[in-house]
Amino acid sequence: MALKDTEIRAFRPLDKPYRKADSGGLYLEVFPNGSKLWRWKFRIAGKEKRLALGAYPAVSLKEARATRDDEKAKLLKGVDPALDRKRGKVAAKISAANTFAAVAHEYIDTKMVGESRADATISKARWFLEQLEPAIGKMPIAEVDQQMLLAALMRVQMRGRYETAKKCRSFASRVFRYGVVTGRCASDPAHLLQGALTTPQAKHYAAILEPAKLGELLRAIDTFTGSPVTKAALQIAPHVFVRPGELRHAEWAEFNLEEGIWNLPAAKMKARRPHAVPLSRQVKQMLVELRTLTGSGKYVFPSANGPSRPMSENTLNASFRRMGFDKDEVTAHGLRATASTLLNQSGLWNPDAIERALAHGESNATRGAYHRGLYWDERVRMAQWWSDYLDERHVSK
Repeated sequence: MALKDTEIRAFRPLDKPYRKADSGGLYLEVFPNGSKLWRWKFRIAGKEKRLALGAYPAVSLKEARATRDDEKAKLLKGVDPALDRKRGKVAAKISAANTFAAVAHEYIDTKMVGESRADATISKARWFLEQLEPAIGKMPIAEVDQQMLLAALMRVQMRGRYETAKKCRSFASRVFRYGVVTGRCASDPAHLLQGALTTPQAKHYAAILEPAKLGELLRAIDTFTGSPVTKAALQIAPHVFVRPGELRHAEWAEFNLEEGIWNLPAAKMKARRPHAVPLSRQVKQMLVELRTLTGSGKYVFPSANGPSRPMSENTLNASFRRMGFDKDEVTAHGLRATASTLLNQSGLWNPDAIERALAHGESNATRGAYHRGLYWDERVRMAQWWSDYLDERHVSK
């Protein structure tokens, strides 16, 4: 006899599970904990099987019967409902692994990390994914078209982040191309959006280019009253003029103070090539003094929150502001422009040696391989000359 809702509500749990039949193989199983689950019993190829249809009252009697009828229709067509459900679960699992976010994470972990891209480059890629994820992250990558991607990019652009939007498009394009070669999508819709975003004005990092102003900065650093580790980073940064990320991630294991060399591994470099920095007498002395403070840890400039992490990326620029220099006067990255400009203006050094010291990308792969040998002797002399020059600016008023 078919069940009624009033009967179902009246069923009470017993010490053991028990069943109440409805019709057409549908029945309700009542458990000792009080839960009531719909199940459908059917036979296929002479074998009895059961299919779970949900819990009562979340699935009503009417809904359970409708689901039973749908599954029975499959059975009449020769489809095994239990096997079909398993296939659906597998397909859903595969679909979840093929979302834009899943493919993007795979691209970063497999390609970028696997190819030893610079840590800063990998971090940027993850950040670009974060910008796109709210809009298209959960969508199957094969279903993301250019209109959907453009809408996601426009959300970034509308916040005034024009350059970020363009870089997000470029990142998305690499993810889609990876999706194509791994069989998860058929095309790269990001490629079609080239030129669709607003091109921002070129942005230059604020830098001091006048010797007198440079001396003023050096004297201000000398009187800095913050953390001694931060002060050391501020003092060393103008001498070595590496990128801020390369400086704050510096590790003691990379330094040979006896030979006066800082060897940066390819993974930390923007161009993904190892880079060697010659150290002047002044820099070696500053590092010797700093080693008494941080030499027992991994990082030369550890975070104020603990030695297991490097200094925050905002520390140096925040210190410049604290000293009275605004963002239009000087930035940590701008110290590279300061060195480049004044070294070139001196007329004493080969421009290619200066470019090599800045670790700018070498278009010729063969020449680029000689990251240390090329202009090395000149760079050693130039590093010492530059530190002496900074000392002269420091005392000149």
